[in-house]
Amino acid sequence: MSGIRGLRGMRHIALRVKDIKRSKHFYQEILGMEVVWEPDPQNVYLSSGVDNLALHQSSSGNDSSSEKQSLDHLGFVVESTERVRELEQEFRAKGVKIIHPFKIHRDQSASFYCADPDGIVIQLLYEPQLSPQEIR
Repeated sequence: MSGIRGLRGMRHIALRVKDIKRSKHFYQEILGMEVVWEPDPQNVYLSSGVDNLALHQSSSGNDSSSEKQSLDHLGFVVESTERVRELEQEFRAKGVKIIHPFKIHRDQSASFYCADPDGIVIQLLYEPQLSPQEIR
């Protein structure tokens, strides 16, 4: 990766969620992530083997600026256009809300968007430059 020496890419995302158990189930069962650490009932850390996701239970009634942060979407890179198409069908069969259906883009990338239980938008993406890269 070019840019700042030693930087290896974005491999960690933290989300505030309304129901930690429901979100943990979604990321495990729908996206196949595994729990790597659950220090207490309000926090859980999951991994895909490459990426790390932290889920933090929202504090109801908390009006701090950190509770108001927004996120447009998360992205998961997929190995092929065909697999993106298959995943959309698999997610639909599991009752996952599809936000934008499968589409091939001008740059020959392909994606669809779905939502997790809190409405956080997730893009499943085949990207011609990123998808073929081997993770070391």
